[in-house]
Amino acid sequence: MALDDKLDGLKDEAAGKTKEVYGKVTGDAETEAEGKAQGLIGKAKEKLGDVKDAA
Repeated sequence: MALDDKLDGLKDEAAGKTKEVYGKVTGDAETEAEGKAQGLIGKAKEKLGDVKDAA
């Protein structure tokens, strides 16, 4: 289960970074902010997976 959390987190981080860069390139601040938020959610999911592994 923890591996699923880590993979889901990595997916969210990658998608978030893509959105963030797209927002910067197009000048769309909302998309850029959404990308940053999604990236942070991805990092949190990865950390959750690490905690589950340690338990």
